[in-house]
Amino acid sequence: MSAVRLALPFLFSEEIVRIAVLDDDRQETEALEEALRGWDPTRSAECFADGASPLAAAKVQPPFTVAFIDIYLPKENGVDIAKELVSLSPRTDVVFVTTSREHAVQAFEVGAVHYLVKPVTTEGIREAFSRIAAKWAKPRPILSVKVGKALRSEFLENIVGISSRDYAVEIELASGETFMANCGISELLPQLDERFLNVRRGYVVNMEYIESMGAESCTLRSGEAVLLSRKGRTSLRETYNRWVFSRLAERR
Repeated sequence: MSAVRLALPFLFSEEIVRIAVLDDDRQETEALEEALRGWDPTRSAECFADGASPLAAAKVQPPFTVAFIDIYLPKENGVDIAKELVSLSPRTDVVFVTTSREHAVQAFEVGAVHYLVKPVTTEGIREAFSRIAAKWAKPRPILSVKVGKALRSEFLENIVGISSRDYAVEIELASGETFMANCGISELLPQLDERFLNVRRGYVVNMEYIESMGAESCTLRSGEAVLLSRKGRTSLRETYNRWVFSRLAERR
């Protein structure tokens, strides 16, 4: 076992690691596989040439640990494929691989952990996995709420939004599930962190799941449009922009 592999956290143990590569160019795919073996010769990837195939494979457990996705695909956009993949599997990290940095900002807004310019090198692969390891080594805060007579806990990263519903709240998860909790939204705010934006009275959104911010509303990855508070629109947009730039700074 290599020294590099010994230094890796449990996240990358043989039992749970799963790697996807999406690139229509076979030579580029082989070059990435070679770089992957240079990082760790025991690793192999599941390779795909079209967007539908990795999305279907993502439904099989365990989920992909990381997906290396080429942005420029025939008749497809790698950024759009990444959005669908992360929607299916929120714990899958995306690394974009392309010939240009033109879409770097858009890629990071999707939540990509890294951005590699071809030709991919072993050092680039090593850096990508180091960033993934650092990301998941951080504490994963949770939200605990009373559902009926039981207490339910969810990782904040999996919560898309929280909205008031009469004398309760509705919590939407990235999986598409929603559930009701017996409390007011104000009682939950102290458990949330800086990624949550109070877009209007009685509605809090996780900015990780905002695809775009407009003048009067924001659009979530699901395609849902969420109206912003009329009085606070300027402040909300500024808060969102600061958050995006801070995330970009962390990933570069």
